[in-house]
Amino acid sequence: MGKTIAEKIISEKCGKDAKAGDFVIAKVDVAITQDGTGPLAIRNFEKIGFKKVIPERTILYIDHSAPSSRKELSNDHNLIRNFAKKYGAIVSDVGDGICHQVTMEKYIKPGDLLIGADSHSCTGGAMGAFTTGMGSTDVAVGMGLGKTWLKVPSTIKVEFTGELAKGVYSKDMILYLIGKIGADGANYRALEFTGEAITNLTQEERFVLSNMAVEAGAKAGLIASDDHTRDYLKAVGREEDYREINPDNDAIYEKVIKIDVGKIKPKIAAPHTVDNIKDIGEVSEVKIDQVFIGTCTNGRISDLRIAAHILKNKKVADGVRLIVCPASRQVYLDAVKEGLIDIFVNAGGVIMPPGCAACIGVHGGVLGDGEVCLSTQNRNFLGRMGNPKGFIYLASPATAAKSALKGYITDELEGER
Repeated sequence: MGKTIAEKIISEKCGKDAKAGDFVIAKVDVAITQDGTGPLAIRNFEKIGFKKVIPERTILYIDHSAPSSRKELSNDHNLIRNFAKKYGAIVSDVGDGICHQVTMEKYIKPGDLLIGADSHSCTGGAMGAFTTGMGSTDVAVGMGLGKTWLKVPSTIKVEFTGELAKGVYSKDMILYLIGKIGADGANYRALEFTGEAITNLTQEERFVLSNMAVEAGAKAGLIASDDHTRDYLKAVGREEDYREINPDNDAIYEKVIKIDVGKIKPKIAAPHTVDNIKDIGEVSEVKIDQVFIGTCTNGRISDLRIAAHILKNKKVADGVRLIVCPASRQVYLDAVKEGLIDIFVNAGGVIMPPGCAACIGVHGGVLGDGEVCLSTQNRNFLGRMGNPKGFIYLASPATAAKSALKGYITDELEGER
């Protein structure tokens, strides 16, 4: 019987023929935490009594409040640094960038199994790896033993066909899918993204789909590796890490969802759930106070290029705060070299250091009572950006940039791909 990508990778890591529904113990290639979840993982690691980690495969990120915004968080950062020094783990410190972005740039490769103490650890599925979020204690065990237990998820195949219209991006694709199946439509399933529209996406565009798979409840969001994957790895100096990973032709899926992307219009996720999906026209002229471009979803160099193209030689509307945050140090450096930072600053924007910034509500960009933010992040839950009296709308970098110029949610300016 053929295997899905999830079954194929997990079978290799557990050393037996694993299929959907099986419980297995599998080798962990990479374990990651961040400064919100890392301290609990560290404390549980030591409480359990582990004496070592696999140093080169245990990465502790400081990205959610970086630099620290409170003394309590500063103490947590020092706990992480001291643990890494004691056990030889890798620290990705303040300014290095968001865990999911840096992991893609430096550590994960096709065929790997990654566990992360962050729900958006599923981002690496776009690399042809099985990457998934777990609780801090589960990740602590993975750090200590180099293995984890999990149930092999069944897989929903999502076949994207056709060609995207101008002004429509991979963010719109995943928002459309989440709106179609709901926030619990893929609970503990793997989503496997296929079809000609996926083949035509760059690696960075694919990361957006895998990143937000968890917003439909998915355990992982997987895409077969191909030349785009190889090109990405080559660009970050790791071409030797490339490996072909794809599903078998006779793989068994729980169900198949077919979507013609040519029919997708620019989308918005309205407050306060990610599956509250609307066309732009349904929320047009909603006044915005803040626009946030960045995060592990849409803070890559290609995203900043799209936004900068729209904002070049223009000014954001009066009363709108534009916050831009590169997802990693490398993205920041590339944006500086290309002149994108100049464009954002001249447009009236503020540049944050690489990290999560406003997304999680513990750093810069917390909303005031009643304020509205249009963001390129992946979640718009009540209180997500630090104030339960704020309102968060989610969209692509293009829609965010266009709306920043108008002062209200709009898609009336023609986008470009």
